[in-house]
Parts: sequence; C-alpha cells; structure tokens
Amino acid sequence: MAYDIVGDIHGQADKLEGLLVHLGYRVRDGAYRHPSRTAIFVGDFIDRGPRQLDSVTTVRRMVDAGSALAIMGNHELNAIAWHTPDPDSAGEFMRPRSGATGAKNRHQHAAFLAAVEHNPQLHQELIDWFCTLPLWLDLPGLKVVHACWHEGHMRSLEPALTPQQQLAADSLVAANRRGSPEYRAVEALTKGIEISLPNGHEFHDKDGHPRKEVRIRWWDDAATTYRDLALMPDEARERLPDLPLPQGIRPVQGDPRPTFFGHYWMQGRPAPQTPVAACVDYSAGKGGDLVAYRWDGEPLVAEQFAWVS
Repeated sequence: MAYDIVGDIHGQADKLEGLLVHLGYRVRDGAYRHPSRTAIFVGDFIDRGPRQLDSVTTVRRMVDAGSALAIMGNHELNAIAWHTPDPDSAGEFMRPRSGATGAKNRHQHAAFLAAVEHNPQLHQELIDWFCTLPLWLDLPGLKVVHACWHEGHMRSLEPALTPQQQLAADSLVAANRRGSPEYRAVEALTKGIEISLPNGHEFHDKDGHPRKEVRIRWWDDAATTYRDLALMPDEARERLPDLPLPQGIRPVQGDPRPTFFGHYWMQGRPAPQTPVAACVDYSAGKGGDLVAYRWDGEPLVAEQFAWVS
C-alpha cells in the first residue's frame, strides 16, 4: 500500500487542495481520490486558518470515500472538550470557558467557533465526527500518531478505547479531566512529552515566563543530556543544563517501522528526524508549507517529501 501522510492543516483549505492536486489526487464523486494511493491525515484540521469547514469537509469526504485515513489531533480533542459539559460542575465544560483560561481557550479556538457557533446542529455533527477519529494508526509497515508514539501510554488507554483506537463515549470526560491517567496518556499522544528540569534549573519562554519543564524530542535516541533532548530553538537550548538524562525518561523506540507525526511546527526544508521518524507539520497554520511524505515502503529519505506554500 502506498500512502501520502499529510501534516497539520489548520483551516488552510487552499493549501490542502493544492497539495492534493500536486500529489495526483482528483475530485471524483465528491471526494479527492488517487488511483493507487491513500492519504493519511495526522490531525489538527481546524483552528487558525480562514477555511475551517472546507478543510474538515475535504478530509471527511475522503475518509468516507475510502481514499484517506485520519487521526485525532490535539485541536480536535480541544474542540470536543470545549463542547462537552463537565458532569461534576454545573454550567461548566471540560475545556474551561470562563476567566483568563477561558479567554485564552476561546482565542485559540476562535476560527472554528466562528464557523460553527451560529449553527448548533452542524457544530454537534462535527464534534460527533471528531469523536470517531482514532488516536493512532498501527498499520502494516508504518505507524501514525499526532504528537508522540508512546507504547506505555497506549497500553494504559486500552480500557478507555474502542478496538479502532477511538476514545469510547464514556471515556471522554476522563480523557479531558486534568490529572487523570487517561488525561496524561492522551496529552502525551496528542501534544507530546514534557519533562521536569533538574532542581534549581529553569529557562524563560518566548514570552518571558519562567519554565521548569521542557518539551522533548522523544524520537531522538542519540540524545544523552537535557540540552540534547529539548525541543526548542538552538539559542534557547544552550541555556539548559548539559546534565545526563535519567533512565526511562523517553519512550522506547525499538520498532523498525517508520513513525509519522505532526504537531511540532517544524521549519526549513522537510527532512526525516531519524531514519525511522518523520514529522510532517511545517507550520501551514502560521504561513509555512503544507507538507506530505510519500511513503512507498522505503527507508525514510528527504526526497519523498512534497509540499505547497
């Protein structure tokens, strides 16, 4: 099977349509199709861009037609949580809507809400569809997840999932309840892993806020120190401690099959992160390219990336 793994779209339907055409897909019977390939979308179809509904509709029609597979990104998960009432707090929702946190959440979600809030039936229909998206795909020859492939968290989630790796309806609240085991697992799969810096160490983020945790390059088996493993600009990484990592701080990556993921707003010319790991998110939602990897069963190489601006 030949696959085209497509990165985070974020409402950029113009780029999506251009990329699909560039890859050889054409509209037939209402959906983009390819005579010999299947697209795989890594999630984050919504928020930020100008054509929210067109982006979701294009992906959804391809999935329904059998010309694509799709998984859940953190933005679809956030949309579900925004829409899901908190059963333990009357009038509240699983993603807060009030106070400073609520204002921040609404700002992040504003483009999608503007497209659906006037139509509650459509809003509910799209939330229901987001709920059908699996958290990962484990396919012959390759694996796909939105942010981090973590076998331990995947195993811990099994009781909360359908056989298709979808969140079961009665698990949606637990998966969005901060601090629960389900929440921690879903956070890792859809947003990546953060680790605590050693005692006494911190850095300041781009807004000047002190941080004592850092997001990591979970795919990097060669990293041996906190500085090596941190996922951040080089100038910021140099301020981190060059201390050895403790055992078991990142997921074991022993499977020789390639893993594809999105989420990380990469920049520059697309290339695999390792011989068995490739990110396909190159900041399409922030003016960057929409990227796909054309996988035909080969070891990962830069020449198999395709993109449109």
